[in-house]
Amino acid sequence: MSVFEAGMLLCFGFAWPVNIYKSYKSRSIEGKSVLFLFVVFAGYVCGILNKLVYNFDPVFWLYVLNLSMVTVDIILYYRNKRLADRSLKAKAP
Repeated sequence: MSVFEAGMLLCFGFAWPVNIYKSYKSRSIEGKSVLFLFVVFAGYVCGILNKLVYNFDPVFWLYVLNLSMVTVDIILYYRNKRLADRSLKAKAP
């Protein structure tokens, strides 16, 4: 097990709950990039596949945890986008 890989994933993992909370509370997509979220998602999927194919160890579960948090943030992005679209329709004459 790579302690540095685990450290990286833990650092990223501490950032996601804050990001999710802000997305949930703000109900806005301002400052968010869904493309960025999908790139990060793909990176975690690659990390998971690497662990499954080459070197399964406990760090696998950190990838799974981070991937699940990115997934929640993607879902919130689309929820917030839907809310913004509804708001624009309601304001239209």
